[in-house]
Amino acid sequence: MLKNRFVKQLFNSFLDLAPILAVVLIFQVLIIGQPVPDVVNLIIGSLFVILGLSLFVLGLEQSLFPLGEAMAYAFARKGSLFWLLTFAFCLGFGTTVAEPALIAIADEAASIASKGGMIEQTSMARDSYALGLRVTVALSVGFAILIGVLRIIRGWPLYYLIIGGYCGVIIITPLAPAEIIGIAYDSGGVTTSTITVPLVTALGVGLATAIKGRNPMVDGFGLIAFASLTPMVFVMAYGMMI
Repeated sequence: MLKNRFVKQLFNSFLDLAPILAVVLIFQVLIIGQPVPDVVNLIIGSLFVILGLSLFVLGLEQSLFPLGEAMAYAFARKGSLFWLLTFAFCLGFGTTVAEPALIAIADEAASIASKGGMIEQTSMARDSYALGLRVTVALSVGFAILIGVLRIIRGWPLYYLIIGGYCGVIIITPLAPAEIIGIAYDSGGVTTSTITVPLVTALGVGLATAIKGRNPMVDGFGLIAFASLTPMVFVMAYGMMI
């Protein structure tokens, strides 16, 4: 059964990748009018992407989604609000600080800040800046998941948090240094990537399923929306402090 699912996922991954390849090839050949460079590597790389995407999706279905839902059920049965909120914060912080996209953008931001004279042009200064940025974003996501879990438990409407959060973004943006605003806005996007999304989504859906009176479709989703909002505020505040 697993073999059949893997073959089916390979085909689905190929269908997902096909429009991207088609757009690139059409523009390369018909619009730019240049031959496709290194066709062999392009084919091999595309096969690797299809294989990697298939394994990744199967891994999510087999491990991360069931794990997140099981943890949510366990904490809901335990009935301890403190430990549930502590777990939510640690989950948000831990998955974000290890997020490959965040590591990449933090290193790039530190390199550009060093070249622009915002920080010293030393490896120690760059590492410190990148680490500070990563920890700030991770703290913001941990805080967001904690508030999001509390929202599910209390039954608060999601739009209250989203509208309030974006009001905070609008207020703090003119006060933040111009050099940090772009990084802050991009930081909101990099949190919604490969590690954070599956576990956090599974946590929300599992928790909403386990709590009587909650609808998984209405209450279980929305954690990621808030988690992509809070880094903007936290990173701009970080820029103001340093």
